[in-house]
Amino acid sequence: MDGLLLFAHGARDPDWARPFIEVARRIALQRPELPLALAYLEFMQPGLEEAAQQLAARGCSRIHIVPMFLGTGGHVRRDIPPLIERLTQQFGSTVEWLLHPALGDQDRVMQAMTDASLAWLDQSAEQGS
Repeated sequence: MDGLLLFAHGARDPDWARPFIEVARRIALQRPELPLALAYLEFMQPGLEEAAQQLAARGCSRIHIVPMFLGTGGHVRRDIPPLIERLTQQFGSTVEWLLHPALGDQDRVMQAMTDASLAWLDQSAEQGS
C-alpha cells in the first residue's frame, strides 16, 4: 500500500504551518483512504522519522515523500537524503522510500504562483476601472 508523507521545513511560529496543514486536509478530503502524514524538518513535530514510522505501522510498503519546499536547496539536497538513508536502514526492504522533487520545482506549482501573482495586478486594474 502506498502512503504520502508531506515534508515541510518547520518554524517556531505555529501559524507558519497553516498552509501545509490545509494541503494535508484537502488531500485527506479528496483521498480519505490514503495513508497521509505531515512532517517537519525542524522546530515542529512530528519529524520525518516519526511520521514515516506511523505510515509504516499503517501497512505502507511504499511511501512517497513530497518536499513542501519552493526549491531544491540545501535542505532537499543535504538534509533529506541522510534521513531517508536512516529509514532505509531501519526498515530494510519492507518499505520503499520515494523522494520526489520539491513542490516549487514542479511546473504546475510555478504556474499557480504565476497566476496568483498576476491576479493582484488584475484585481488592482479592475478596481481602478
